[in-house]
Amino acid sequence: MVESRMEKYHKISVITVVYNGAYLLEQTIKSVISQTYPTIEYIIIDGYSNDGTIAIIKKYEKNISFWTSEKDNGIYDAMNKGLKKATGDYVIFMNAGDMFYSNNTIEQIPFEKNQNADVFYGDTVIIDENTGKELGLRRKKLPKNLTWKHYKKGMVVCHQSILVKKSIAGNFNIRYQLSADVDWVIIVLKKSRKIIYTNTIISRFLGGGVSRKYQKRSLLERFIILRNHFGIIQTIFSHVFFLVEALTIKLGLKPLYRRNIFTSN
Repeated sequence: MVESRMEKYHKISVITVVYNGAYLLEQTIKSVISQTYPTIEYIIIDGYSNDGTIAIIKKYEKNISFWTSEKDNGIYDAMNKGLKKATGDYVIFMNAGDMFYSNNTIEQIPFEKNQNADVFYGDTVIIDENTGKELGLRRKKLPKNLTWKHYKKGMVVCHQSILVKKSIAGNFNIRYQLSADVDWVIIVLKKSRKIIYTNTIISRFLGGGVSRKYQKRSLLERFIILRNHFGIIQTIFSHVFFLVEALTIKLGLKPLYRRNIFTSN
């Protein structure tokens, strides 16, 4: 029997979590359902919104594999619910407001050449949340051979730009309310044997977000997470580096974003 086209592709679970994000959700949904990659499972987990979010979900219901709206214990609890429902070979989180970089983003991931890869990762473009203007690539330059040890310098790769094999994607630790994604990615990378840089931009990410609104609490959580993985001395050293870097940016000695060296497809 001739193998069908669909059987040649890995199944990708794209998970979106949202709560009262009607003003952001539609652009995310359109970004996901317009992907040219043929085998996408799209899951939306809503935290019992009351602002019109449900109406938007229902508008695109035929393009959504599964959705639910119920109360949860925060963003990472919702993300865990999404993981539980995911049946794909790989998972990626594209939460309300996040977008894939282009319509063929997933199709550009080199799955076929790297059949045994545990993780694929790429760059992220930052978008101004007020104007929609592209500001540039995230400040942190991606290592070409990523390991968990690179995370001693913080969130090197956004979770919106990393695809993880479902079999190694454990739950987020809901003890952390703002920085559990840092912990989650480190644990995933520790489990990974083969990690592939795609040499592409995977996501568009809105500047701002919950962690910036509650920056002190987010930084404290990150400190605890890095201490648990790297030890207190390395974590203190890393945070001194963070402070120096922040100062050089504030003084205009270092740019906040990197120039986009990629071209849109």
